Amino acid sequence: MAALHFRGASVVDGTGAERYRADVLVRDGVIAEIGARPSDVAGAEVVDADGLVLAPGFIDMHSHSDLRLLVEPDQPSRVTQGVTCEVLGQDGLSYAPVDERTLPALRRQLAGWNGDPEGFDWSWRTVAQYLDRLDEQGIAVNVCYLVPHGTLRALVLGWQRRAPDAGELDRLRALLAQGLSEGAVGLSSGLSYPPGMYADTEELTALCTVVAEYGGYHSPHQRSYGAGALAGYAEMVQISRRSGCPLHLAHATMNFGVNDGRAGELLALLDEAAAEGCDLSLDSYPYLPGSTSLAALLPSWAAEGGPGATLARLADDAVRERIRVAVEEAGSDGCHGVVADWRTVQVAGVRNASLAAAVGRTIAELAAERGCAGSEVFFELLRADELGTTILWHVGHEENVRAIMRHPAHTAGSDGLLVGARPHPRAWGTFARYLGYYSRELGVLTLEQAVARMTGRPARRLRLERRGTVRPGHHADLVLFDPDTVADTATFEQPRRPAVGIQHVYVNGTAVLRDGRPTGARPGRTLRRVTGGHVR
Repeated sequence: MAALHFRGASVVDGTGAERYRADVLVRDGVIAEIGARPSDVAGAEVVDADGLVLAPGFIDMHSHSDLRLLVEPDQPSRVTQGVTCEVLGQDGLSYAPVDERTLPALRRQLAGWNGDPEGFDWSWRTVAQYLDRLDEQGIAVNVCYLVPHGTLRALVLGWQRRAPDAGELDRLRALLAQGLSEGAVGLSSGLSYPPGMYADTEELTALCTVVAEYGGYHSPHQRSYGAGALAGYAEMVQISRRSGCPLHLAHATMNFGVNDGRAGELLALLDEAAAEGCDLSLDSYPYLPGSTSLAALLPSWAAEGGPGATLARLADDAVRERIRVAVEEAGSDGCHGVVADWRTVQVAGVRNASLAAAVGRTIAELAAERGCAGSEVFFELLRADELGTTILWHVGHEENVRAIMRHPAHTAGSDGLLVGARPHPRAWGTFARYLGYYSRELGVLTLEQAVARMTGRPARRLRLERRGTVRPGHHADLVLFDPDTVADTATFEQPRRPAVGIQHVYVNGTAVLRDGRPTGARPGRTLRRVTGGHVR
């Protein structure tokens, strides 16, 4: 591995401290020296960093690359915006641990998020086997993994809408402990997605007690980002207090009209909990719309039994009417307790090619074109696409987004889906957007604050050893960017356009992006929790 001599860099070290000018020497994938004149630069490749910022590589605290890394291990969506580590297993749903019964159902349920590649090798079953698979294939970036609660529940209870009995809870705890012992960094939960949404507070508290014993953290997609948002966040804080498990709130938002301008109430709740000793953090993406599957809008009872049972219900006229009332009149739990406004629900991707004309259109637009109710289009897409449709949900508020990113517990997460015709641009633009739009253009954050949210802070939450800051002895996960030009270019119309201004990216001392272009190198590896709770 060649030594690297970054000459004349403006170092933003990931701690939030002010930038300073220095040379940085890297040897054997590790930062060896920082100073005006490194002592031993003989034979090192010189990288002219004059006018550029050298920062730690960015950490995506909420990624959905679980399959994409195995299909496209060069990971251009991440390396082009400076990401050197991503956290998988999010929202309580992923592909490890699984068995022969649950894997087909999970593949079907998650096809809208992650695709379902033809001819793909699904030979792993445990967390350790999945992580080994990533390492054996080779990946461009480093990876951490959360044990997904919904996937555990599928193994033990299937998609049943009930609490576990004592024996089932013991098995859930044992499966979680196994995943943590195999290197997972914590537990994720998806409490508005089946089957995880069927869990009560007691079940989650019992599981988080196990996570705390292993030194991990709980990252919940909580029950509601709409009418029940504050109650949902309060429940997550309560679980953290009772279990002693650190809390990291996934894509912490306050959405829909009922929460316009109410981010301050969430932040006050978190500040009070932190003052009482609760160890908490959060992540968010710097955009207004959310993104999920169209099937997520269904009430929880309609999803009981798994995808096959859901599709059978959608074939029944009487059940469809019951669902319509729940979604359009009552505000189902899948709709976050808010009555569906079809003007805000835009089709982002379909699996059935015959439905491609719907992409980019809102449900309201499709309904007006066909002269029918929005619910009819909703049901038609769910059935014809076998629940595989993904959507953009235009329900965010700029004031809330800015207030949340200013909070001292904030970190960055893209929550980006990588499949579909027009996925959310956050998958390709999140980190550059923080640096360019929210820092340089709007001044919501200083550059140093923005970098800290993407590096040092998430590294502390993950308990990464010798990563997340620029200092001697740390692994050389580094990004070199132009602070005057860095920007996101991905749009809702062209969501796969790469960021600009990111010049070079290094993972473990090897370039994965050079002069703005991916190199094809795969120096990344899985970062696994070890005895004592640290991740290396």
